[in-house]
Amino acid sequence: MSTAWQFREATLKDVDNLVALEQRCFDYSRMGARSFKRLLAADSAHLYVCEHHGTLVGYYLLLTRKNSQRWRLYSIAAAPESRGTGLGRALLEHAIEIARNNAAISLSLEVKTDNTTAIRLYEKLDFAVTDLLPGYYDDGTDGYRMRISFND
Repeated sequence: MSTAWQFREATLKDVDNLVALEQRCFDYSRMGARSFKRLLAADSAHLYVCEHHGTLVGYYLLLTRKNSQRWRLYSIAAAPESRGTGLGRALLEHAIEIARNNAAISLSLEVKTDNTTAIRLYEKLDFAVTDLLPGYYDDGTDGYRMRISFND
């Protein structure tokens, strides 16, 4: 399946599909059309989608700050029907590549402490827990801040 994955920068034409994917993937802290439109216009946001045979199956959002080489993976989502196919890893690897190619020195993210599948994936790709974030999520769940540093 991975040979048919196509990564590209998101456009305004993707907003409806991004909102629909958010609804299918998350039951908390969902982004809506207005947020996606604002992010697409922001210089500090890097929003990429992944398509499979023309259908949006995943996305990720990287955030940066002016004059900072520390990047943040704000959101990453793989369509439920694509889970277990390696799409999550492909999305994450693409995000890491984009950050590195833009001179980032590190990439951080937050994840629910009970999301063991995601945590295992992040650890496989050399992310490490740097902080415990008590009550971080809307539902009161704790989070971890994880980070990968780029040394080359």
